[in-house]
Amino acid sequence: MSSPDTVAAAAEAGRYGQGGVPPAGAMERFTSYDVEAFEVPGGREENWRFTPMKRLRGLHDGTATFDGTAAVDVSAGGAGTGVTVETVGRDDARIGEGGVPADRVAAQAWSAFREATVVTLDGTPEPVTITLNGPGAGATAVAHLQVRTTPHTEATVVVEGRGSGALADNIEFVVADGSKLVVIVTEEWADDAVHVSGQHIALGRDATIVATSIAFGGDLVRVSPTVTYTAPGGSAELFGLGFADAGQHLEQRLLVDHSTPHCSSNVLYKNALQGKEGVTDAHTVWIGDVLIRAAAEQTETFEFNRNLVLTAHARADSVPNLEIETGEIAGAGHASATGRFDDEQLFYLQSRGIPEDVARRLVVRGFFGEILSRIPLAELRERLEAAVEAELAVTGA
Repeated sequence: MSSPDTVAAAAEAGRYGQGGVPPAGAMERFTSYDVEAFEVPGGREENWRFTPMKRLRGLHDGTATFDGTAAVDVSAGGAGTGVTVETVGRDDARIGEGGVPADRVAAQAWSAFREATVVTLDGTPEPVTITLNGPGAGATAVAHLQVRTTPHTEATVVVEGRGSGALADNIEFVVADGSKLVVIVTEEWADDAVHVSGQHIALGRDATIVATSIAFGGDLVRVSPTVTYTAPGGSAELFGLGFADAGQHLEQRLLVDHSTPHCSSNVLYKNALQGKEGVTDAHTVWIGDVLIRAAAEQTETFEFNRNLVLTAHARADSVPNLEIETGEIAGAGHASATGRFDDEQLFYLQSRGIPEDVARRLVVRGFFGEILSRIPLAELRERLEAAVEAELAVTGA
């Protein structure tokens, strides 16, 4: 496996011209380790049209100065737990096994990191917690993390994003043959933070990943997971929850690339938004691309996005895309829905003696309960439920 420094962008540049990017769409997604293979986005491109470019702090156009450090802390519950943590250089042959950057910020992060953290899981009875620490207020940094399993291993990993500053990173999840990885990624940044993350998920034969993404904090958070299947029998379950307050931009942009037969995927993301007059609108973006290639016979895939608008001054954009190149599939479907708070539900609960503020909380709890109930760690689930309550308290919803 070639390292990022030795992978040339000649093929891509020759096809599209130096710095050229092909037409938008899951099938034509351009990837490269080389940041210069991507044009500087202006905000009109399909891949960037929902993102407030001025708030990226120069991560997209080369003006960012990487003057900070994003520490990666790993808590493995003590020695002898089947966890190996390594700090490796760019020339480590394992780096890149998860996937290749698909936008300029991810390529910038890949080109700029000096050392990567590699966490290898070989049977972990206790969950492993990995904390990504922001570089601090006013600082900018890049990071690279790879989480990998050995064959026929089951493990649970929590990746927490905390702190201030601007961070561009790539996270690889390499799930070996016959193994199952449960991942919970939480975006719990300070109010000033900007986090742009490329997530690369590679599934081996009969491998399973159950990944849940939770976004509460930060000024701007843009996360782009890509799932690839390296052999038949892979299964990906992707769940997400976002709660955007006034002025926040939370963007979830994913691609599930079915290229081998007898694989499955199930995607369910839910967002809630509450704005405030006189403040930049609360904004969530969900882009769900699923591609079933000609060779991916007997694929089964479903994706859904639901958005609950709690107040005025909030905007939810949702774009599900499903491309199918073979008629030999087991099943496929996609849908999205965005709606305001259901006054009929509220009236029903109030008519049974439940105060309005309690009734509103019950509706939101029920909306998010389908996602939070999938988190197997009771302590983490309770903490995230408390975070939802804290978000609701901001406007007294």
